[in-house]
Amino acid sequence: MDELVIISGKGGTGKTSIAASFAVLAERPVIADCDVDAADLHLLLGPEVEQCNRFLAGFQAMIRQQDCIACGKCLALCRFEAIGHTGGSAADKAFSVDPIACEGCGVCARWCPAKAIDMVQRDCGQWFISKTRVGPMVHAQLSAASENSGKLVATVREAARQIAQAQGRRLVIVDGPPGIGCPVIASITGATGVLIVTEPTVTGEHDLQRVIALAKHFGIPSAVCVSKWDLNPQITDAIEHKARQLGAKVVGRVRYDPKVSKAQIHQKAAVETDTQAGQDILEVWRRLE
Repeated sequence: MDELVIISGKGGTGKTSIAASFAVLAERPVIADCDVDAADLHLLLGPEVEQCNRFLAGFQAMIRQQDCIACGKCLALCRFEAIGHTGGSAADKAFSVDPIACEGCGVCARWCPAKAIDMVQRDCGQWFISKTRVGPMVHAQLSAASENSGKLVATVREAARQIAQAQGRRLVIVDGPPGIGCPVIASITGATGVLIVTEPTVTGEHDLQRVIALAKHFGIPSAVCVSKWDLNPQITDAIEHKARQLGAKVVGRVRYDPKVSKAQIHQKAAVETDTQAGQDILEVWRRLE
């Protein structure tokens, strides 16, 4: 089983558009949307949810008011200022925990003399198994202000792999998150290869180098595709030259095409409509194959 992860150094390069087209072109793939902080692959593939699962990760302090002796020790110990007076005034003897500020370190629970604080697991979102017109899809929604996005990415990838193994599907296509942080690392580790989608801008060139270095650090072969290349051919040439210098394979260019946006309005990938960009993506896919 192969696993191709499409990533980018920054958002807005066209990564998801290309991932959706690859899902259409592939033979019996499993699709995983690992951009859990801002998932949008579902807008193009129209998944029908078959299974919904809660994502529990990390911990949060909870004060049992009936057992609290209002000593204030938790208030003094919390370095994240997550504990405060319930009524907002020091005259109020009851204390409560701000769930957004709480880091789940457990110091308050450890030193509470009344043992009135519990560390409960956080409900950080949901992840789904759905069916689409191109095959099964695993995707997720991280709750607002929730952390552990890397763990959620790992959960989505593992579920996609299990589906591929159970159904005898040979390819998992992963729409990864932008950047080089924890969610990206969780998206690419152990993958067969990565396609890095960049754009012909100064920031695109800079962030591409960081992503190539990240893939090289984990020993993952990387290929590069320049999206909207015709907006600045000179920077496109420089990007491709730098990518080759860094050991990445350049697999093609995708032109800027307003028809792609029109196709997306109708929940279609670029390769499903009569677009020049769709033909470019098809050539990139053939080179990757």
